[in-house]
Parts: sequence; structure tokens; C-alpha cells
Amino acid sequence: MRVISQRRLGGPEVLEVVEAERPEPLAGEVLVRVRAVGVNPVDRMVRSGEAPLFGDPPFTLGWDVSGVVEAAGQDVTEFRPGDEVFAMIRGGGYAEYVVVRTEHLAPKPGNVDHVHAAAVPSAALTSWQALVDIGQIGPGRRVLVHAAAGGVGHVAVQIAKAEGAYVIGTARADKHEFLRDLGVDEPLDYTTTDFARTVRDVDVAFDLIGGDYGPRTLVTLRPGGLLVTAVLWDPGVTQEDAEARGARFAPVSVQPSGATLRKVAALLAAGRIRPHVSAALPLEEAAKSHELSASGHTQGKVILTVP
Repeated sequence: MRVISQRRLGGPEVLEVVEAERPEPLAGEVLVRVRAVGVNPVDRMVRSGEAPLFGDPPFTLGWDVSGVVEAAGQDVTEFRPGDEVFAMIRGGGYAEYVVVRTEHLAPKPGNVDHVHAAAVPSAALTSWQALVDIGQIGPGRRVLVHAAAGGVGHVAVQIAKAEGAYVIGTARADKHEFLRDLGVDEPLDYTTTDFARTVRDVDVAFDLIGGDYGPRTLVTLRPGGLLVTAVLWDPGVTQEDAEARGARFAPVSVQPSGATLRKVAALLAAGRIRPHVSAALPLEEAAKSHELSASGHTQGKVILTVP
């Protein structure tokens, strides 16, 4: 089977197509024929060595996959060959086939194609775990999402709206129409407006940028409000910083969950979450997909397709 691998750390040019043995599913696993795989910022960080999650090369990137069950391992009864599924896995998705634990899988909604399904898993799981599991958002809650038009952010605002929240989203002005179409109540142009001066009484803030956004976001929170960050390498804030302002702080490190993806799938089926794909490229153009993803000019996700 074809796999995108890398023999050294570096820029997009280190990604190359290689041949590898097709894996076999063990007990509690299924073999998935990949149809599409999402490209995430963490892919670029692992590729370059900035986030050494996989140790030394060679390795294969890819967390978000959508495809068709090819074979099931021993004792697997909930999935059968031919089932269309999607999942977040722990690397290895840039390939024609992957083995996935059944507890990480969910049936793909029939109204969503593989390209758009592959845009969902890690973005939705990160957002759900941040806003619903940790933030416990609900009707009338004021939610602030930074980088609201990005791969995670555009899913986060839709989950927040599905939970009945009032959503403020930061993005450049040229992305505000996109945000309004997703349901954002208050798009805010961070290039012309200082959100730290204008936004107040936020119940839950979701930071996808880090650095100075962390401390600036603390001032937008109501007393007892919560800042959740998905930026683990430079959140810019500590628990002590939040407590000093009468607020709370929590990092979120996304975990695979087929159970949560089933809830997300229901929202996808109902049209409550509409993943946006800015570009879909063939698997062999993985290097170009990383360049596009890093450009800062995309909305939603970049996807690799496997014919």
C-alpha cells in the first residue's frame, strides 16, 4: 500500500510516497480503507520536530480519517466490511489503509462525504471536550472562540451554537460573512478591534492561538469564567494567573472517542455542523497540503484524498 512517510525532520519537502505492508487488524480493531484524511497544524509540528510526539523518523502523520471498513478483527461485532466510518487516530492516517480501535470509530453520516467527514474528528473532539465536557456550555452562555474561522474554530462555534450559546468569534473581517453563516452572533476583527478592551462577561473562552492571547482573554471573563486552551506548548497563562483574576483555567489535550463522535455524527446528519473544506488534494501532494495549511489563508480544513 502507499504511505506518506518521512526519513528526517524538516519542511514539507521531507514528505514522500513509499510502499509499506498492509496492516492486519487484531482483536478489537478494524482495517479501514482510507478515502480521505485531514491535515492539521499538529502534523506540521511533528513533521518539523517542533512537537516530537513520534520520536525519530521514519513515521507517518495523520490523525483524522474517513473511509470504509475492509476487514474486522476477532470479536468485532459492531462494524462490518463495507461500513463507512470516520475516526481520530494517533497518527498513521496518511496511508491507503489504517488499523483503528473500534472504540475510536463512529459510523459516518450518509449525508456527509468522506472529504468533509475527514475534516471533523479531531476538530470536533477538541471542541466538544473543551466546550461541552469541560466548559459545560448551554443556552444563553457567552462563549468566545479565537481563530473562529480555522479548522478547529469553525467547528467549535457550530458546537457552541448547537448547545444554545451566544458566540463571539475572532477572525479577520474578510471571514466574517463565513462566520455569520455558521451562526456566530458577534464576529470580531482582531486586526482593528482589541477584544481585551471590548469583550466582557464571557462565560467560557476557547483559545486556539496562545501566547499573549491567553492573558488578554482572561480580562474578558466574568467572575468565575473559564479559559480553556488547546495550545499546550505556549498557552501564555497559568492556573495561578487565572485565579488571581477570579477566573478558571483548563488545558485540553484531545483524546479519541467514538462515543463522542457518534454525538457529533448526529449533528452532522441534522446539518447542525457543516464542515468547511478549503482544499482537497491527492495523497501524493501531502507536501503541498502542508504549505497550504501553513499559509494562513485557508478557511476550515485542508484534506488529502485517497482514490
